[in-house]
Amino acid sequence: MSARRRRRAAAEQDEEEEEEDEAAEAGSDKEVDLEERLHELDLRNDSDIPDVPPPTDSTPEILKKALSGLSARWKNWWIRGILTLAMISGFFLIIYLGSFMLMLLVLSIQVKCYHEIITIGYRVYHSYDLPWFRSLSWYFLLCVNYFFYGETVADYFATFVQRREQLQFLIRYHRFISFALYLTGFCMFVLSLVKKHYRLQFYMFAWTHVTLLITVTQSHLVIQNLFEGMIWFLVPISSVICNDITAYIFGFFFGRTPLIKLSPKKTWEGFIGGFFSTVVFGFIFSYFLAQYQYFVCPVEYNSETNRFVTECEPSELFQMKKYSVPPLLQAVLGWETVNMYPFQMHSFALSTFASLIGPFGGFFASGFKRAFKIKDFADTIPGHGGIMDRFDCQYLMATFVHVYITSFIRGPNPSKLLKQLLILQPEQQLSVYKTLKSHLVEKGILQPSLRV
Repeated sequence: MSARRRRRAAAEQDEEEEEEDEAAEAGSDKEVDLEERLHELDLRNDSDIPDVPPPTDSTPEILKKALSGLSARWKNWWIRGILTLAMISGFFLIIYLGSFMLMLLVLSIQVKCYHEIITIGYRVYHSYDLPWFRSLSWYFLLCVNYFFYGETVADYFATFVQRREQLQFLIRYHRFISFALYLTGFCMFVLSLVKKHYRLQFYMFAWTHVTLLITVTQSHLVIQNLFEGMIWFLVPISSVICNDITAYIFGFFFGRTPLIKLSPKKTWEGFIGGFFSTVVFGFIFSYFLAQYQYFVCPVEYNSETNRFVTECEPSELFQMKKYSVPPLLQAVLGWETVNMYPFQMHSFALSTFASLIGPFGGFFASGFKRAFKIKDFADTIPGHGGIMDRFDCQYLMATFVHVYITSFIRGPNPSKLLKQLLILQPEQQLSVYKTLKSHLVEKGILQPSLRV
């Protein structure tokens, strides 16, 4: 009897093992089928993406004739070089014109970058027949800019707003007005939904909002950095530009080892050469800018003269100090101490980010363009592509600088607090005064006999 039971148990065990093997085979078959379906879906999506018409050659005729005898490689080199010098010269001119012109420049770049990305979505997804798509895209751009620039006005121009009764209402209810404007656009989008285009319309709705996040939010941070002092605007931007130029030069002449598959022309030689060049440039450029109030003072609006002013007593970051040279470097440099501005040490952090992490913004943009089978975002700048092709790294840099300032630099700002107090009603100001007085008395800073 026991032998019969053992045979039965063995038979049942064999059946269970066979079932497990069949389940495993079925599971593996399902995994293979899933991989095949995903691969087919990926191929199908790639085939669904139409070939965007190649950008036209916008190179001026005078340059074409002057460079006609060169190879394509060297022709591109000279075109990029000449246009780069022209853009840098124009940038210096705008710096000379002041902070307000720099803000307009940032706004113009933001609008152009937004236009380039929206146009790509418009072409790739065949959005020609979608009702209200372009109108709603630009409407949302206006809404988001209204919100961010309104916040800037309320934060930095409080005294100016206080003198304008018509602006006080807009500032007081700014966020409610911004939300109402956005809600209007949202309702318009829902009303525009068409039965045959639901999925495509939601694609483009998401495309629009991601584009707003990339362009408008980052450009707002650029302006926030500018208000902290023009040096926080110029050093990061110039570091990215320097890294882009020097990495291209080192890669052009010495590049042999590919860096990343997303950008086949990027090489390790260019990446490393760009890093060291950018760090040296940032250190020297910071030393030059730190000597002038025009670059180091926070940008403020003078309501009496109706002008932006950059006059202040420079903070400790921009006052020359003596530092001891590490013992290991003393033998090499022959110096025991060195005089430098504290900001130059911060410039090392900014330059390092610009040369090591900043390029990943360009790699991201390269992956984006490859995903949609385009060479450049546009053909606005001959030899360079679109505006977004030149500023793909700048937006990532702007976010880092803003986080860096708020984390390691910015402290309590008495002037901003005073501006907020001046907006309060007289009884509110008196309440704040009494609270502050009692606090100072407890600290022993004021005598208890003082009265209001």
